[in-house]
Amino acid sequence: MNLKNWSKLFFKTLLVGAIVSIITGFVLPFSRESISFKDVSDVLFYMLILFGFGAMTSVYSQLGFFAYMILNYTATGVFSRKVWQYIQLVLAVLALLEVMFFRSFVGREHSQTADILLGSGILIIAIIVAYFKAKATNATAWVPTIFFMTAVTIVEMVGGLQINVNNATVFIVVPLLACNAYQILILHKLLKPKKS
Repeated sequence: MNLKNWSKLFFKTLLVGAIVSIITGFVLPFSRESISFKDVSDVLFYMLILFGFGAMTSVYSQLGFFAYMILNYTATGVFSRKVWQYIQLVLAVLALLEVMFFRSFVGREHSQTADILLGSGILIIAIIVAYFKAKATNATAWVPTIFFMTAVTIVEMVGGLQINVNNATVFIVVPLLACNAYQILILHKLLKPKKS
């Protein structure tokens, strides 16, 4: 990947995170209570805050993406491809189980139903993204995509899970999933050598 492709990926992911945060920020309040805006300047300021939050979330997502790329590069040098795929599957399952069940067992007072829904939602989105990634590239993309979309996303959202407020968790998870999905789905196009 050259600098031009990296900068394209950076700014497009930044835009994806910002747009998804703005949409989430306007949809989420309707699930509980609505936000009252006094005038247009309040709406614009709220959008600016959401844009900034989405941009920061996308940078965090990109940090996780490049950390995964380095991990994947290192692991394929240490393990055989088949062993590395099994390791990724085991880690993805452990991450999902941690989100869905482990937090309830360590004594935190919160709804286990919300955790199960969160883990199930992440898994469903990971499967959908992996399907499209495998369709765009090849069948070997299933396991790395599932791992990235589950385990890496869960590691990235640990801060949001500690807040222990469902709306805050959703507000963090939705842009992270969108940015991670965008990055993993576009990667093969950025790495494809140009035809001369």
